[in-house]
Amino acid sequence: MEGGFSPFEGVALRLDWPQRAIGLISLTRPRQMNTLTFELLDEFGRALDIASTAPTRALVITGVERAFCGGAHLHYFAGPGASLLEPFDVRDRYVARIAATFDRLEALPFPTIAAINGYALGGGCELALSCDLRVLSDAAMIGVPEVRLGALAGAGGVQKLVRHVGRSTALDWTLRGLHVDARTVQRHGLCSDVVAAERLLPRSLELACELRRLGPKAVAQSKRCVYVSEDADLGTAQRFGLDALAMLVGSAEWKEGMAAFVERRTPEFDRW
Repeated sequence: MEGGFSPFEGVALRLDWPQRAIGLISLTRPRQMNTLTFELLDEFGRALDIASTAPTRALVITGVERAFCGGAHLHYFAGPGASLLEPFDVRDRYVARIAATFDRLEALPFPTIAAINGYALGGGCELALSCDLRVLSDAAMIGVPEVRLGALAGAGGVQKLVRHVGRSTALDWTLRGLHVDARTVQRHGLCSDVVAAERLLPRSLELACELRRLGPKAVAQSKRCVYVSEDADLGTAQRFGLDALAMLVGSAEWKEGMAAFVERRTPEFDRW
């Protein structure tokens, strides 16, 4: 496809380009609640590889029908076909791989948006929390309810939830295994918007287009600054920010932004 924006159609998901430089990953196994099978993880990694090598400006991730992502594929642990029965197999072969896959989203140099259409539970919540921004359908539900099954959210969900909503709320939601409705999620500042189901993808793509109009290198460096600031002391985070700014000064993007300010016009970052 022109410009390196290659589509990808797998068994568990597809990658499309509904707008220029804006990718859309759709999880396409609604009968399985878009659970995190090994097949889905393989295809998700391939989709991220494609988006990473293209001049992507934003990536939207959504599910089809009633589930965004239902989390772990529990048939790996229980039932006649169970294949993950040993503790270290569960940890190393499966959950650690989920965590590594989702952590890639935070490391991408462009913004990611979770368009949460329905249930985002367990690993699905971890996927949503690993995206930079979240837009929810008014019918969406998120949560890490693993305690109901004698488990916990081991792929980073607990740790990321604390960073988003604070200790008290994270404890409340996690220890009680709550399914949290969209308006409650919004009240806790965990999403950019809550919209009717039919507006979910249009609103998410509008947000992606808004991001596309901004300086791509400035967006990438700003994203890095936010994530570094979570774990670094204030002085280290500030020094990182100064270095990030220095990397922008004098670039073509910087020059366009400064010229637009002087000429009292909107910078033309969208055409890059």
